[in-house]
Amino acid sequence: MMDFFQLFWIQIILVLIPMYVANSSAMIFGGGKTQLDFGIKWRDGQPLFGKGKTWRGVLSGIACGTLAGAIVGFAFPGYAALVSPSYGLLSLLLSMGAITGDAVAGFFKRRNKLPPGEPVLFLDQLDFVIGGMVFGIPLFVANFPSFYQLIALALITLLVHRSANFLAFKLHLKRVPW
Repeated sequence: MMDFFQLFWIQIILVLIPMYVANSSAMIFGGGKTQLDFGIKWRDGQPLFGKGKTWRGVLSGIACGTLAGAIVGFAFPGYAALVSPSYGLLSLLLSMGAITGDAVAGFFKRRNKLPPGEPVLFLDQLDFVIGGMVFGIPLFVANFPSFYQLIALALITLLVHRSANFLAFKLHLKRVPW
C-alpha cells in the first residue's frame, strides 16, 4: 500500500517529466530557420516571440515530452494512473502547455523590450510549468495537484532550472547561465 508521502512525490515526478523533457528538448533540438512568429512584428515593432522560438524547437519539444510521457506510462501504468487515467494524452497536453508557456513568456519579454536571454526572475523558471499545468487541467484526477504539490513543483523547478541552465551554459548549449 502506498502512503501519502510516496503518492505526493510520485505524482509530482510524473507530471514534471513531460514538461521538463519538452522544455529542454525545444532548446536542444531547436534552432532552424523558421521562427515561430515567422518574423512578424507586433504593433510595438518588436518580434512576437523572437528568433529563439522556432517551429523545429516547438515540434521537437512537444514530440519528445509526449514520447517521454508515453514511455513512463507504458513502463509504470499503475503509477501513471495515479496522475490521470489518460496519462499519455496528459503528457501531450503537459508538453504543449510547457512549450506554450515558454512562448507566452517570450511574448511578454518582447513587449517589455527585454533582449533575448535577459533573465526575469520566476518568469523564466516557471513559465513552462505554469503553461503545462494549465493545459493539463482537463485530465488531472480530481485530487491532483494539491496546493502543496504546486508549491513543491515550483520549488523543485526553481532549483532544477537554475542547475540545468548552468550545466547547459558550461556545455556551450546556452549563451547565458540562466
